[in-house]
Amino acid sequence: MKSEGIVVLDLRGKSSFTDYMVIASASNTRQAIAIAERIEEKVLKKFKRKPLGWEGFETAQWILLDYGDCVCHLFLNETRQFYRLEELWHDAIPLVVKARKYATRHD
Repeated sequence: MKSEGIVVLDLRGKSSFTDYMVIASASNTRQAIAIAERIEEKVLKKFKRKPLGWEGFETAQWILLDYGDCVCHLFLNETRQFYRLEELWHDAIPLVVKARKYATRHD
């Protein structure tokens, strides 16, 4: 399970609803749901936080996980190209994030 095109935007001072936005893509709905569930699992384990809200699991075209100070958007590739969320926040500062590999489950 691997997300693609991960972008983290620093929105401090530019947004009233969050400090950071994470945008990533998945190649299919099954992968999108698995990645979103993995994000929830990792954030809960590392930061002891559950999302304040979430949307999009029904169709998995665009899944949103809202952690208050950080909002994660997980798109299917074609949905991300359609909405171009990064362009709406073109004045935000993109952060460099080191990618980490996690073992995937095959069950």
